[in-house]
Amino acid sequence: MTTTPTSSSQQAPGGSAGVPRRVLLKLSGEAFCAAGGFGIDRDELRTIAEEIKSAREVGAEIAVVVGGGNIIRGAELAEQGDIPQSTADYMGMLGTVINGVALKEMLETLGVPTRLMSAIEIKAVAEPFIRGRALRHMEKGRVVVLAAGTGNPFFTTDSCAALRASELECDLLLKATKVDGVYTADPKKDPSATKYDELSYAQAIDQRLRVMDLTALAMCEDRDIPVLVFDFWDRGSIRRVIEGDRSIGTLLS
Repeated sequence: MTTTPTSSSQQAPGGSAGVPRRVLLKLSGEAFCAAGGFGIDRDELRTIAEEIKSAREVGAEIAVVVGGGNIIRGAELAEQGDIPQSTADYMGMLGTVINGVALKEMLETLGVPTRLMSAIEIKAVAEPFIRGRALRHMEKGRVVVLAAGTGNPFFTTDSCAALRASELECDLLLKATKVDGVYTADPKKDPSATKYDELSYAQAIDQRLRVMDLTALAMCEDRDIPVLVFDFWDRGSIRRVIEGDRSIGTLLS
């Protein structure tokens, strides 16, 4: 099993000259809290917003799908047996709305025009997700924060990210993680694990590398949407990817 070498002179997939014109950023709920923490940490929230602001300044249109694991994990709640998974999943979706509201407000505080759109109708805090309206917001330079997943139980926010990236005709899906790419094994448990610079969708699916869930990977493969898995806490990485730096993370295509 080998990795494919890349260099910083290579460019990311996407629009003109290989630079992505429109990207979708997938953030886990854990990004909103300190390591091992719970809820929303102000410093972490501001860091997320500053990274998005910096990336937007390059000129790309940005949508963000937020998870909700820092608020509630529907799957874990369902495993306890008292609450049906469908109900627990809806509870998890509401957790993503909380994160979405927080991110929208922080981005607005930093001077970034932002719209929050929810797959579950909550008129008091978010617009309903309508594809045409989301595209118009992005064309006008607004960051679009997407909450409540797909609006349906039994689908992960990874699947939501793949779906929204398809609907919004994104050139690249950025999956933010706590590691700097995809490895042959868990690098925290196996010191001999090596990092992939590039992978095919088929490799990721066949080897069950847990990059994203299988539904999300299959959708990205079908729609030919490249997925870049990267370490979100490597400051400035989103901006560098949009500027064309291909030395970051692992690219699935």
